[in-house]
Amino acid sequence: MSLRSAAIRGFAQAVTVPDAPRCDPSPRAWRHRQQRSARFLIAAALYLTQCTRPANLTNPDTVLSATAPATFRARFETSQGPFTVEVTRAWAPIGTDRFYNLVRARFFDRQKFFRVRARFIAQFGLHPEPSVIMAWKGRAMPDDSARTSNTRGTLAYAMLTTPNTRTTQIYINLVDNSAQLDPQGFAPFGRIVDGIDVIDKLYAEYDERAGGGMRAGNQGPIEREGNAWFERNFPKLDYIITVRLVR
Repeated sequence: MSLRSAAIRGFAQAVTVPDAPRCDPSPRAWRHRQQRSARFLIAAALYLTQCTRPANLTNPDTVLSATAPATFRARFETSQGPFTVEVTRAWAPIGTDRFYNLVRARFFDRQKFFRVRARFIAQFGLHPEPSVIMAWKGRAMPDDSARTSNTRGTLAYAMLTTPNTRTTQIYINLVDNSAQLDPQGFAPFGRIVDGIDVIDKLYAEYDERAGGGMRAGNQGPIEREGNAWFERNFPKLDYIITVRLVR
């Protein structure tokens, strides 16, 4: 049974429990009514949580609809704990707008940190569902000119060696990589402002073996199977639980 079906069933059961007679003033009847009210509220919350659907991620046009604020924050809940990213649109306006819309659409939920290279970067951005990966693979965006450096804790989009190839894959600089990555044109759009120690805990023993970067050309199995491939072959990968905009 799916989570949505279970939520609906639980909601129905909660609201159909026979109530005690309203005229019965006994403590037992009062407790019964309190318990029924509590069950109703819990079931209603579960129902609303499971039945609220994000944007249709297989249709990028329905996702890319908003211009990002000048600055905003996004909180990552991960398997190693939370961290918060502050995004500055002036650093990379095109990349920022895409990140903002992807977060609003819950695109990053349940994604793996599939490429973690110790003392270099941690990469994510491939959706758990193959259909979503393929829907975005062809939606490259124009390059931003780099306006800040790839220092520790900054985020930027991965890309090929050819122009205008950024899509949804993002990396976090685990160390100061400005000397190596700045000359290649990688344009950071945000930086971790809280919880930076979390990125040092991400599982890195697989190195490049769990798909590698865009330029290596070895992401085909991920595109075909999504998270199922990671879970079967690289079960120790850390992952994102949710990413949400915060005030």
